[in-house]
Parts: sequence; structure tokens; C-alpha cells
Amino acid sequence: VQLQASGGGEVQAGDSLRLSCAASTSGVYVMGWFRQGPGKEREFVAAVTSGGTTDVSDSVENRFTISRDNRRNTMYLQMNNLKPEDTAVYYCAARRNYGSGISFAKIYTYWGQGTQVTVSS
Repeated sequence: VQLQASGGGEVQAGDSLRLSCAASTSGVYVMGWFRQGPGKEREFVAAVTSGGTTDVSDSVENRFTISRDNRRNTMYLQMNNLKPEDTAVYYCAARRNYGSGISFAKIYTYWGQGTQVTVSS
């Protein structure tokens, strides 16, 4: 499975962005977003299964929304009210078969190249 992430950019605090992640094949069980800020470890952001179950990090829960279009094999991350601390490279990830713990990076088999999000104050 190949993943192509897009939609990053440079914005001001309070602005919105929508990230997309297109998978090269259908039938992927779970797709997720992770991010790594400067000098920080990679952290979970949000994930969505093919059945529509979602998990969103507490740190972004009231601002970010994850969704998925199974017909287009594409996952989206709507990010509202962006803050400087959201600055990071955002990576999309996927796993073809069922796996528990969708917030844990270790269950994901495939990773995209990342898209940079920069939020200035």
C-alpha cells in the first residue's frame, strides 16, 4: 500500500487546514495520522477504521476531525483553530488487516512521506 499525504502548508494561528492521505488500494482496515514536531517524539493524532470508528488524541480532540472516504481510499484530517504547537510533519499510516490499539504507531505497516504544517503566532 502506498500512501500520499498532501494539504500541509504555512498558516497563522487560528487558521484551518485540511490534510488528505490517499491510499493506492482499497480494503485498508485502519488509517491514521501521526505527527512529529521539532525536537519532539512522534505522537498520535487521530485514526479511523474502514467501519468508521475513530480515535482522536485528547490534545486535538476539540479542534481536529478525522474522516474517511472509502470509495476514494482517502482519509482526511480537518484541522481548525491551529496553534503554533501544532507545527509538525504530519504522517499518514495504514494497516490492511484488523489490529487493536489504533492509536499506537507499532500496529501500522505502511507510512506516507509526511506533509509539513507550520503555524505561526
